[in-house]
Amino acid sequence: MQDEILYDTQVIGFLEETWGDGFLSPGGPDEVARVITGVDIAGKFVLDIGSGSGACAVLLVCEHDAARVVGIDVEDPVCEAANRRAKVAGVEDRIEILKINPGPFPFDASTFEIVFSKDSIINISDKAEMARQAFRVLKPGGQFAASDWLISHEGPPSPQMADYIKEEGLDFAMASPATYRQAMQDAGFVEVELVNRNPWYAKVAAQELAWLTGPDRDDLSERHGANFIDHQVAIWTKLVGVLESGEHCPHHIRARKPA
Repeated sequence: MQDEILYDTQVIGFLEETWGDGFLSPGGPDEVARVITGVDIAGKFVLDIGSGSGACAVLLVCEHDAARVVGIDVEDPVCEAANRRAKVAGVEDRIEILKINPGPFPFDASTFEIVFSKDSIINISDKAEMARQAFRVLKPGGQFAASDWLISHEGPPSPQMADYIKEEGLDFAMASPATYRQAMQDAGFVEVELVNRNPWYAKVAAQELAWLTGPDRDDLSERHGANFIDHQVAIWTKLVGVLESGEHCPHHIRARKPA
């Protein structure tokens, strides 16, 4: 179990202001809908890996009619926020958020019909084991639908990318599209599909940096703290650089467990 809280209430509040209420990664409801393109959520039992502060779980139930969602994460603040969000939305009977320790998913084989994740499996270093676990807990015919932050190539990151990852201060375990595809195929998945979202997020991140450094900066600094916002500006400046180079390439990843 990790000792350092990476997503405390201050970070959660800032990211939600940046990306939308309940979201700890970009794109909001529209991006969730794109992640599950071609995946029928209605009436299904869904596992949400890295459920964060709960917006995705609530969306899957309220907008996409999932029968039930179990969300898992590794930190108390986000799990508490997600449970509050489900209660406020009136769907706490269909959403269960569990704090778990990193490692094998604590569920029986063939439990879920959908495994979903939005920009969270970047923190799981062993992509092959992640794929095996997702395959194990899916029922035959079940589907995997996720977005994640990838690096465009095999091998170590460039100095520019390494500098960005260091500035983020998060436990990033970026892998390449080839690594993800191989991990999914080796686990037994079929119809593996990867969609590069770099062109979209390169534009969005540039807009976010303009917001952070523009007329709203003084207000942001007053509310979040000047040092905190200065640090976010440093992160976003480096983020925009690695997106523009193409080395940072968010992807959608979809696959199916054979029936």
